[in-house]
Amino acid sequence: MPFNRKISRRSILLGSAASFAVSAVGLSIRPARAADSLTVADPGGPFKDAYGAAFYKPYQEETGNQIVNVAREHQPTSQVQAIVDTGNYSWDVVTITQGDQVLLHSRELLEPLDWELGHMADIMKEARAPDWMGVDVYATVLAIRSDHFTDKKPSSWADFWDVENFPGRRALRKSPIDTLEIALLADGVTPEELYPLDLDRAFKKLTEIRPHIDVWWTGGAQTSQMLQSGEVDMLATWNGRAQTVIDADGTVEIVWNQGLYSIEGWAIPKGSPASDEAKKFIAYCADPKRQAEYTKTLAYGPTNPKAYDYIPPERAKFLPTAPAHFDKLILASQEWWGEHKEEAEQRFNEWLLS
Repeated sequence: MPFNRKISRRSILLGSAASFAVSAVGLSIRPARAADSLTVADPGGPFKDAYGAAFYKPYQEETGNQIVNVAREHQPTSQVQAIVDTGNYSWDVVTITQGDQVLLHSRELLEPLDWELGHMADIMKEARAPDWMGVDVYATVLAIRSDHFTDKKPSSWADFWDVENFPGRRALRKSPIDTLEIALLADGVTPEELYPLDLDRAFKKLTEIRPHIDVWWTGGAQTSQMLQSGEVDMLATWNGRAQTVIDADGTVEIVWNQGLYSIEGWAIPKGSPASDEAKKFIAYCADPKRQAEYTKTLAYGPTNPKAYDYIPPERAKFLPTAPAHFDKLILASQEWWGEHKEEAEQRFNEWLLS
């Protein structure tokens, strides 16, 4: 089975605690796992609620196998390494990004999956790897205040740069990740020509917009607050963060064109004594009905396209993998960032201080 190894990056949406799952953090030692239980680590917050309703609770009810849910750290790669090195399998299944998968795969720290199980053959090709199955898609998008742009509205990153025709307060992420791609797209680079990133061209373009950036943001919650308060009129943010404002008062619109998407999914630490059951659980999460369930509360896109048969159109219009949006999005190259991240961050920080 062919697997797409082109991948992207990810930041985590944080939120409130869930109701039914047992909470824990990190690699704290837990009692020996019963043969009929799985410990599943996710980012916590809204993921715990959404995944709980879509996956954990129904799997537990249908199989009789207990799901013990724990919250993982923002970057779980070191924890997976420690789990495998020590043989203390405090996690049986964990959510990781595509970037994490490449690193952990290269170190042979993940258990191969069984792609013949359940609905796994229906998963989109971008969300497949031998030892990882993507389960949700999120995107960095342009979000605009619809009450500010009542007539002519920005529809691209080039429009974000066009301060004459689209005046308003602007914000960008204080990081080269996504920001460099956005600058190049604004300068007319096509998605097919985006990588390797032309740093000289990207920073030249960023210098053009720099005097018009009112805020360089550092966290997702900050972007939601700025949008909701009207502190800015347009900014680059994650679609889930824009969605919280849309759900609250409807004053924000998402521009999907040229959005940069990423995928997060399930993996099993190498050597897990519960690997057989863990593979069945991951296959269960490929079920289109189950993926449709988490979209009720988490504004991320399912990786099984058949899930849209069970998602109302009024909800689908806010999800990255909806047919109306997905072709407009760009999957960025984690391979490039894995090789050049340090160089790009150093240059970006020097540029900000210059």
